[in-house]
Amino acid sequence: MNLTLRIWRQKGSEDKGRMVRYEVADVSPDMSFLEMLDVLNERLTLEGEEPVAFDHDCREGICGMCGMVINGVAHGPEVTTACQLHMRSFSDGDTIDIEPWRAKAFPVVKDLVVDRGAFDRIIQAGGYISAPTGSAPDAHSIPVAKADADRAFDAATCIGCGACVAACPNASAMLFTAAKVTHLGLLPQGQPERASRVVRMVDQMDAEDFGGCTNIGECAAVCPKGIPLETISRLNHDLLGSLSGADAK
Repeated sequence: MNLTLRIWRQKGSEDKGRMVRYEVADVSPDMSFLEMLDVLNERLTLEGEEPVAFDHDCREGICGMCGMVINGVAHGPEVTTACQLHMRSFSDGDTIDIEPWRAKAFPVVKDLVVDRGAFDRIIQAGGYISAPTGSAPDAHSIPVAKADADRAFDAATCIGCGACVAACPNASAMLFTAAKVTHLGLLPQGQPERASRVVRMVDQMDAEDFGGCTNIGECAAVCPKGIPLETISRLNHDLLGSLSGADAK
C-alpha cells in the first residue's frame, strides 16, 4: 500500500505543534501500525531528518504505552492497542491522521509522546493494600465469590493506556480510576482501605485536572481491554457510601 500520513510534530510542551505530511510507499498489510512508523523513521533518519517520537515498549498489547489518536479514534479503527493494530485495517491510498492524546492532564512531551504521570499519582493516592500478603497463598485459602473474582479480574486487566481519557469529550479519567478502585474493592485484601481508597483516588484525579464524567460512554467503547462502563457505577457506589459514612460520623 501507498499511504499519506499527517503526523503531529511538536518539539516540547512549550512549543507550538503542527501536522506534517509524509508519504510512505510499499507498506505491507501484515505490518503493525508501529512497524509502519518504524519504516518512516528509518527513512527520516537516513535523510537527516528528526524521526517521529512515539511511545512503545512491549508491542504485545500489554504495557499500554503506545497511545495515539489515529483518524480521530484512540488506538485507531480496531478495539485494540496501537501496537496490535495492523495495516490491513487500512486501504491503499488512504490518508491517516496521527495525533497524541489530547488532555490537559497529559501534556505533550514530544510529537506523539505525552506525560501520563497523572495516572501514577492516582495509583499512589490509594491503589494499594496494606495487608501483608507474604508468599503466594494456597489456592482457595481465602474464599472469594466467583462473581466478585470475575469482576475483579476484569477490572484488573486495565493497562493504564489512557485511551479512555483521549476518547472522552471531557478528558475524564473516571474509567481508569474506577477500574483500579473496583479490582481491589471486590477482594477481601482490599477491604481495610476500601472507604478511604476511593476518596483519595477521586480527590487526586480531580487535582490532576481531568474532566468530569458525564456518562457518555466513549471511554468504554475504545478501551482495548473492554473495561465496562458499569465499573464507574461501582466507583460511585463506593464513593457515596464513603462520604455518607464520613458525614454520619
